[in-house]
Amino acid sequence: MTLHLTHPAELVESVGRTIGTTGPYKVLQDQVNLFAEATGDFQWIHTDPDRAADGPFGGTVAHGYLTLSLAPSILAEALTVDGVDAALNYGLNKVRFPAPLPVGSVLRATVALTAAEQKPAGVEAVFRLTYEIDGGTRPVCVADVVVLYT
Repeated sequence: MTLHLTHPAELVESVGRTIGTTGPYKVLQDQVNLFAEATGDFQWIHTDPDRAADGPFGGTVAHGYLTLSLAPSILAEALTVDGVDAALNYGLNKVRFPAPLPVGSVLRATVALTAAEQKPAGVEAVFRLTYEIDGGTRPVCVADVVVLYT
């Protein structure tokens, strides 16, 4: 589901609204391995399925930062805003990883607009992204993502 806004000022009027939930996204071992290559984080709980099978999670788990790095694609799936030159990653207010993300899990994210304010450079918006997996009892990530629409 994608919410389409015709101008960034509409974000200010939409505070408190749940934007939507993304479609399913399967997290695969190849993706985790590529993330390990890109970041240099080769901890065995992420990259060694044989060793991880006997570890604390019963298999490999995605890096928390890999999960978080899906934020731009999640936001793009949930929201389009016309009338902007750029949507800039302005930072994060808070991030938590309450549960592991087992490799092979199906992930979805719900996007809610928690704040938006007109600033001199554009509209600064804060989105709460809640990442959940099928069959999970707790979110695998909850992040407050700040975007500046210029």
